[in-house]
Amino acid sequence: MSTEMINPDTVRISEVGTEEILRLINNEDKKVPDIVAACIPDIAKLVEEGVKALSSGHRIIYCGAGTSGRLGVVDSAECPPTYGLDPSSFTAIIAGGPGAVFRAAEGCEDSREKGVEAFENAKCTAGDLVIGISVSGQAPFVCAFMEEAAKAGCTVGAIVNNADCPMSKLTELLVFADTGAEVVMGSTRMKGGSSQKMILNMFSTAVCIRMGYVYKNFMVNMQVSNSKLRRRAIFIMKNAVGVDEGNAVRLLENNAWYVRGAVEQAIREGL
Repeated sequence: MSTEMINPDTVRISEVGTEEILRLINNEDKKVPDIVAACIPDIAKLVEEGVKALSSGHRIIYCGAGTSGRLGVVDSAECPPTYGLDPSSFTAIIAGGPGAVFRAAEGCEDSREKGVEAFENAKCTAGDLVIGISVSGQAPFVCAFMEEAAKAGCTVGAIVNNADCPMSKLTELLVFADTGAEVVMGSTRMKGGSSQKMILNMFSTAVCIRMGYVYKNFMVNMQVSNSKLRRRAIFIMKNAVGVDEGNAVRLLENNAWYVRGAVEQAIREGL
């Protein structure tokens, strides 16, 4: 696997000073955005399937192990408050269960049986979009989950960092980010993890934009659940539709602080 190879540019990293260590890491990190950019056509295909799933009342489910699983949990957890999604419509499964988010449970990713069990517990149905996430592209837990999803009629995608891996053979919706050898051999939370974080951000944000949860570049479908978000909602109204603060508050209060509704009312009123 390319992600498990030795990086010739960092073989002396343990022999240099702190600033040079950081420069070597940063030089490798700089490569990630261009690698992700090459994946955009494939990410776009995944986005279209995500929109299709949510538009038809189905779900998006990430499934991963280790760092990949944690990144899936983070991305799915942030979408409901940011874009007003029902939490059940955008979820994540991690090998080892919720406890693995906080403490490594590396052995769990090797269990196909636990992957099947996790799929059964997730209660996925035909029409859901399941996305397997794994740097190696071969975690048995994730492979088993993807296989069961395909049998159930789900649409299945994958985000990986190694070519010709087992997961690549389980989907035609493959996003392959060729990040190669890491700064520290095998530490795939580095470039591999960074690429997956970027891809997940792009995927979920693009899906929510396509679903109409963004007006211009404002998150108008967010859940206004605290004072900080109330201030943000007022700011959005003032800048997205050009109303003064008084009208912003009036419109928001009229719509129970639902920003999208307030924007639509402002447009109807010609404000």
